[in-house]
Amino acid sequence: MPSFGRFISLLPFLVQPVLSQTSGQACNQFPALCDRSYDNITQLGAHNSPFLRDGQDGFTQSGNHYYNTTVQLNAGVRLVTAQVHRDNGTLRLCHSNCQLLDAGPLRDWLTEIRTWLSSNADNVVTVLLVNADSVSATDLAAEYSAANAVNISYAPPSSSVAPTTWPTLRELIANQTRLITFVASLPSPSPSAPYLLDEFTYLFESPYQNNQPSDLLRCGVDRPSRFNGNTATALQNNLLPLTNHFLYNDSLSLFGNSIDQPDESRVNVTNAPGGPGEGNMGQKADLCTREYGRAPWGMLVDFFNVGPAIQTVDRLNGVSVPIGRQEVGEGAPAAGSSSGSRVGWGMWGAVVVVGLGLAAQEWAAA
Repeated sequence: MPSFGRFISLLPFLVQPVLSQTSGQACNQFPALCDRSYDNITQLGAHNSPFLRDGQDGFTQSGNHYYNTTVQLNAGVRLVTAQVHRDNGTLRLCHSNCQLLDAGPLRDWLTEIRTWLSSNADNVVTVLLVNADSVSATDLAAEYSAANAVNISYAPPSSSVAPTTWPTLRELIANQTRLITFVASLPSPSPSAPYLLDEFTYLFESPYQNNQPSDLLRCGVDRPSRFNGNTATALQNNLLPLTNHFLYNDSLSLFGNSIDQPDESRVNVTNAPGGPGEGNMGQKADLCTREYGRAPWGMLVDFFNVGPAIQTVDRLNGVSVPIGRQEVGEGAPAAGSSSGSRVGWGMWGAVVVVGLGLAAQEWAAA
């Protein structure tokens, strides 16, 4: 029988593999994030993630990114948003209208995200769906089932009240609940799909209609309306602060109507981590941190690779050397190297109707 002394001498060798495994885990690409709670980490968000500016047609000037969702996730984005529309009985990702910019079926995009998560086991991703056509939770759940994304989705303890505490990234990863979904908004949450979370039960947003650089410096609650102008109360009710940090311009004209589109010309300033330009991302982060008494939970941007926007989020999270992140050059890729948005003209009559109607819409909904 081995002596107790021999057991003690072997203990470091028995414990070392366990310690190495724990210390070697890089949650969302950085070890120090593993034991921080989900609500205590700033997410870099890709606003309208699947809508690409790929140069196929003039209407892709409304695209919000140069690279697709998989590239975004590889580069450190952990929050992706998209607009959901019902088109001929199918739930599709369409930018205001499916005749203008269509990124395909919702289930295909969810499959892309689930596939990425399967290959990146130590990561947690958040999806925010803009429910443009008030699709039911039951119909949205069918898309998650088709994408095989239900069993990796997180469901909080309550669907009606924001939690006071969230799991850590390590806990979400260990429990294999690494996909969190908010929906803006759900007509009625469904007990059969508790992983579909009504956004404004859990989050609040700063203003999204930003047309001037000075507009980007607004941090207060714009939505939900019940907390409008009362940021302190929203925070006291445990809502997480999501800041909309993207700029629009009105340079796209369709049949005499000016349409909001992402302001590509200023994005090098908008997404900058600092510097003299008004409304830069670093300035917004510091301003909102002071106002909230905490760092923003999420910062939504267009053209995520410019700035680069990830630098500001890394600073807020204390990330120094990320593990496994793939660098993406600033600016647009070479022609033809990005894909994912389908542009359709449809019938001219349909386009005319859409063009006239868009004057009363937000071209790029938050």
